[in-house]
Amino acid sequence: MAQLEDLMHEHFVDYASYFILDRAIPDIRDGLKPVQRRLLHTLFTMEDGRYHKVANAIGETMKLHPHGDASIADALVVLASKGYFIDGQGNFGNLLTGHPAAAPRYIECRLTPLAIETLFFRPLTEFVPSYDGRNEEPVFLPAKLPVILMLGTEGIAVGMSTKILPHNLTELWEAQIDLVNGRKVALFPDFPQGGLMDADAYDDGAGKVEVRARIKVRDPKHVVIEEIPYGTTTESIIASIEGAAQKGRLKIASIDDFTTDKVEIEITATRGVNAKELIPQLYAYTDCSVSISSNLNVIKDRRPAQMSVADILRELTERLTAQLKAELEYERGQLEDRQHWLTLEQIFVEERVYKRIEKAKTEDSVKKQVVTGMAKFEHLFVRPMVDDDVKRLLEIRIRRISAYDIEKNRKTIDDIVRAIKTINRKLKQMKKTTVDYIEGLIDRYGEQFPRRTAITRIEAVDKKAVATSNVKLAYDRGTGFFGSAVRGDMFRLNVTEFDLILGIANDGTYRVMTPVDKVFFTGKLIHCEVFDPEEGAEFVVVYRDKKKIAFAKRIKVLKFIRNKEYQLIKDRGGKVDYLLTPNDLGEVKLDFVPAKRQRVKGASFDLSTLELTSATARGARLAPKPVNKVKYTPAKASAKTTRSRPAAKKAAAAKKAPAAKKAPAAKKKTAAKKSSRKVSSTASSDEPEQGDLF
Repeated sequence: MAQLEDLMHEHFVDYASYFILDRAIPDIRDGLKPVQRRLLHTLFTMEDGRYHKVANAIGETMKLHPHGDASIADALVVLASKGYFIDGQGNFGNLLTGHPAAAPRYIECRLTPLAIETLFFRPLTEFVPSYDGRNEEPVFLPAKLPVILMLGTEGIAVGMSTKILPHNLTELWEAQIDLVNGRKVALFPDFPQGGLMDADAYDDGAGKVEVRARIKVRDPKHVVIEEIPYGTTTESIIASIEGAAQKGRLKIASIDDFTTDKVEIEITATRGVNAKELIPQLYAYTDCSVSISSNLNVIKDRRPAQMSVADILRELTERLTAQLKAELEYERGQLEDRQHWLTLEQIFVEERVYKRIEKAKTEDSVKKQVVTGMAKFEHLFVRPMVDDDVKRLLEIRIRRISAYDIEKNRKTIDDIVRAIKTINRKLKQMKKTTVDYIEGLIDRYGEQFPRRTAITRIEAVDKKAVATSNVKLAYDRGTGFFGSAVRGDMFRLNVTEFDLILGIANDGTYRVMTPVDKVFFTGKLIHCEVFDPEEGAEFVVVYRDKKKIAFAKRIKVLKFIRNKEYQLIKDRGGKVDYLLTPNDLGEVKLDFVPAKRQRVKGASFDLSTLELTSATARGARLAPKPVNKVKYTPAKASAKTTRSRPAAKKAAAAKKAPAAKKAPAAKKKTAAKKSSRKVSSTASSDEPEQGDLF
């Protein structure tokens, strides 16, 4: 088992290393994945100025590595869609609509002048054998462009991934000039689809950008999408719009797609909706606004590394300077070799050193005569003469010697000397040389790569503010269900998907809900409203528990967990008699449960005396005995009744006064007692019936 574990570990490490280094993550030196590198190298070896069938290019690339033809074709189409290195002829698909390219046998391609000028320099390219040893492939291309930032790339490897957003090439060149001159740089992505971008959170490649479609109001009933965000297509945009319309988030009548080489999606608003109202809703609910995160993982020194945009560009600028220096030194070496040979040839012909070999009879003596004859002019040599130089001089034919043009040879040598001096001057001023090279590229190619994505400040759309009341809720008393899938005739509400609804049942259960399809209340729903979580909802609750003990409390629903059921009554089995607002406080009158020898049959309680307490508290006890009936009297009605009682008593006394004068004194006392008991009994029997406010 241990051996098997070691074997699995070893093989997994090899697999992961291969996948990271040679498949998914680009190399910082040329910014290419291996399949892209092999493809571009193959096109360079095939380059003759004419177009090649893509199928032929795929076949030639497969000689370097057994990639599948489909993966090579996909890589070629992606590179061609970028517009930097591959010039395509035929149907290479549409980046805007997402339509695929035609079959490889129908389309053609070749390298662009920019690619030929900046990606290849065979003398300084390191090669390794291909997978079968029959061919050679480059380890990396000697690119003189910040390829990894201009192309942008995505890749998922084992345990890591990368997502590098594309940047504008001209801006990259200008930033490289700033880096060479010691200035700080700030770079932001640029997408081929255009659109609007807020890069405040880009954080030099470690954050994200917000990208939006460019939408224009054509008239009060129509809006037109003219540019789309990176990573979307017109088909995905339209699909997201249709999905939002089906959910009621957008009120549109139709969508028409007129996209060709430019995006044009026309949206018609429904009757009663202005086109301007659609724009924030499109940004809020569709793919017209997307957030794109950046994750810069690259291969550096055969190891994965996480870097920032500025660090990558600084590294590539230093590599550019080193590459230019190496090419200049190579070119100087070639010129010096040519100058050395032309100088030897000039001396050999002009000074008639070749005449000395006429006397020699052996091969060694011939070489000796050449060496001896040339030694007199050693001070004119560019470098010491070697055996290969002697051999080459002896290979000069008589026809060339007889037709030798002395003046032309001297002029050629002078041109070479001037070229070498120019190269030496450039090598001494590598900063200026690098800047001049980049400026030359900007002059030749800068106009081909304008910025497409506009950088702006994007204000976040408040989805709650632009939401429409597209969710219809109702309560069915018969089933006890409440929600958007319920057909009921009570508590009908039109709400948005972001609203919260407070529902309270007469058994004391309540919950703060999102707009749900269906939820069941064990008790009868007595209150339902759209709930504001910031302000909360305040109530006065009058209830009786299962022992018919009456309580009242003033509460405020503020803290809650969505869709969780809470209890207003501590002991289950009770019932809410009244649910009042703080502005409608009055008096409750209580009718006790009849009992033997009960003299006090009722009581009253002023609800305005209640203080705010928690929703889970029991509350104030309203009476010491079980209550049979509870009657609520509003504050105004209670005050009116209180004010009228003295007047009623006076009227009753006035009516009874004559009868009292005729009766004896003892009878007066008895009558007074009976009258008092009668009033008390009447007051008790006139208690109002129990009822609900909601």
